[in-house]
Amino acid sequence: MAGALLGSMPGKMLDGQKLLALFALVMLVIAMLMLMTRSRIGASNVKMSLSNLPAITGLGVVTGTLSGFFGIGGGFLIVPALMLATGMPIINAVSSSLAAVTTFGLTTAASYAWSGLVAWSLAGLFIMGGIAGGLLGARAARYLAGRRGALNTVFAAVIIAVTLYMLARNLWPS
Repeated sequence: MAGALLGSMPGKMLDGQKLLALFALVMLVIAMLMLMTRSRIGASNVKMSLSNLPAITGLGVVTGTLSGFFGIGGGFLIVPALMLATGMPIINAVSSSLAAVTTFGLTTAASYAWSGLVAWSLAGLFIMGGIAGGLLGARAARYLAGRRGALNTVFAAVIIAVTLYMLARNLWPS
């Protein structure tokens, strides 16, 4: 949450087009990392310990800061960070990231709302759609998690598709 708050300050000062271009580059890096680790199984019984606490804390601050900077929930950042820090499988990382996304998102949303930058009616529609999509997505994730590497591949493919769309819109605005 501290990282999200700190990251949101400079994020609000950057030109929107530059912010989108930087965001697209970060998304491509994350997608490539997910594709590189798609065959890894991971341990579902991971616990926080003194050995992984520095990695979890450090990556938490980094993902929070980037989430605040870009004004995003950060799930696509948290999932690979959790997998890297703990060795957990993607389905556990996706599930665990939802708790972190909630805190990052609320912190960042509060910062942007305080600055008068939230379109509440649109946000409400997206929240309702997100609830419905989240329920469907959870079912799909459970199904894909049973197929080695499939969830990582779909995760990376969605990130790449969104990145290409963002770059196209940013480079060739209508």
